[in-house]
Amino acid sequence: MNIYLVNGPNLNLLGKREPEVYGSQTFEAYFLTLQSRFEGQCTLHYFQSNHEGALIDYLQQVGFGEAQGIVLNAGAYTHTSIALADAIRAITTPVVEVHISNIYARESFRHHSYLTGVCKGIISGLGLQGYALAVAYLLENMGESKGQ
Repeated sequence: MNIYLVNGPNLNLLGKREPEVYGSQTFEAYFLTLQSRFEGQCTLHYFQSNHEGALIDYLQQVGFGEAQGIVLNAGAYTHTSIALADAIRAITTPVVEVHISNIYARESFRHHSYLTGVCKGIISGLGLQGYALAVAYLLENMGESKGQ
């Protein structure tokens, strides 16, 4: 089983960017922890881009069978990108939306997600642990259809 973790803009700065919001650990270090935690259950893959088109291209590349599940933290594109929502709607792989911070406890423009309605579910505000919860959910529910 292949599960793909996809991070959007500025998430390459985890560990440096606003540690009071996002913590002090890099995603690369956390990814090693995830790989160890889920060893033998699935193969985890990681992709990050600051570019909307690259994220869409990647979702289209892996979202028709290569991936059995996708964990997506689209960063600020969550609140702006109809194109990413359309890409998620188009692919056949289930996607779980993840946010490190609680987007509903932040600025009002972050309260709306264009992605939530086309994702299997959303995990918000549980820090990096949200990724592990999303992977565990996908492992337990791989055979279910995409979306609500």
